[in-house]
Amino acid sequence: MSTLLICIAAFVGVAALVGGVALFMRGDTDSQLEGRLDQMTGRAKSATADSMLTHGSLLESLSASQGFFADLLGRFSRISVLFEQADTTLTPSRFFMISGGLALAGTAVVAIAGLHPALLPLVAITGGMMPLGWLMFRRRRRFRKFAAQLPDGLELVARALRAGHSLAAGFHLVGEEMADPMGKEFNRVFEEQNLGVTMEDALNSLTERIPNLDLKFFATAVVLQRQTGGDLAEILDKIGYLIRERFKIWGQVQALTGEGRLSGIVLLALPPALFMAVYRLNPDYVTVLFTDPMGRQMLLVAAVLQVVGALVIRKIVNIRV
Repeated sequence: MSTLLICIAAFVGVAALVGGVALFMRGDTDSQLEGRLDQMTGRAKSATADSMLTHGSLLESLSASQGFFADLLGRFSRISVLFEQADTTLTPSRFFMISGGLALAGTAVVAIAGLHPALLPLVAITGGMMPLGWLMFRRRRRFRKFAAQLPDGLELVARALRAGHSLAAGFHLVGEEMADPMGKEFNRVFEEQNLGVTMEDALNSLTERIPNLDLKFFATAVVLQRQTGGDLAEILDKIGYLIRERFKIWGQVQALTGEGRLSGIVLLALPPALFMAVYRLNPDYVTVLFTDPMGRQMLLVAAVLQVVGALVIRKIVNIRV
């Protein structure tokens, strides 16, 4: 009976944790559907539109049809932006269902394996946060791939401009010739412009979906060139050259800090691995840490020191270029 209560408490704790993360990540931006409608019309929301959305409108009915979790997600968090940035087909409701299922599966495995009940919350939280970690990893990998493709894309746009094509035709050429995510994002800018969105608004949406500093430089250069004139092709060539040089310096920094990063991984992974090995060999020797008050205090201090050590090592080896 106590094991069942612990499982239920762990599941409730994971659900509260996921909800807390959603509340922490909430923002004041519009929903994805509202943003697309604003882009198509080329106008910002007015006070009348805000009042209509408050008292119930077609947008609210569409979001309500996606279920309770999707409505909660659209109102109180920005995690929907993560789905778009990670380019995944997961829906919010399915994402939360997977998180809860993994948390419940972790507690069930611990209960069936006969491990100490104190491990149930830790395993449940770890399982519940795995989908979010996967989403952030996919998002970060997509951003890195886009950053690596950006110099080639800018040079391709510059060549199109020198050949006499328009800027929109250059975006379309990149969308056809380059792989995702570069091709997909630039082709989306081209399609938005065909729907009546101004180039400035389309580029602003692109920089919101891909928060890349070099991309913001490119968007700023395009906006300034359209307002004041100038040789945009030459500007794009210089931006592409600077990006390539920055990648060279970044590679050198990664090589010089490789030893520190590897040492950090070993030092952070050693205590959990040693704990599991000792628990496997002599469970009674480790159980004292959970049953004795001094042992619980030692675990708390060790966890805090692990986090502090990880932050310090990350600060040392994370050199921005």
